[in-house]
Amino acid sequence: MNKTKTVLYVDDEPINLMLFRANFKNKFNIITAESGTQGLLKLKDNPETIVVISDMKMPGMSGIEFIRLAKLDYPNISFYILTGFDITEEISQALDEKVIHKYFQKPFNINEIENAILEAV
Repeated sequence: MNKTKTVLYVDDEPINLMLFRANFKNKFNIITAESGTQGLLKLKDNPETIVVISDMKMPGMSGIEFIRLAKLDYPNISFYILTGFDITEEISQALDEKVIHKYFQKPFNINEIENAILEAV
């Protein structure tokens, strides 16, 4: 696997960040952020990031709001949403507008996410 591929995972729950890192750290270079605001800062520090996966429901800024902002500065990154809920109108619209490539359901499926990252690269 290519550990030079940088993936940013944004989630306001530390346990989810820990699980994500544990599952993917041997395959990719994983960076994490606990909010959309922190996610934007991490992207500034890690411009080589190729994939961003964000939780949908976070305090302050939703995953889609974060991705819409990030996409302005980083149009070449592949963005994904992870949600513990069914698809919402907001997620559906983001898919239609190609703001995100697809969305994943929690608890996340490791193979599904790994395949999406590999497709993106």
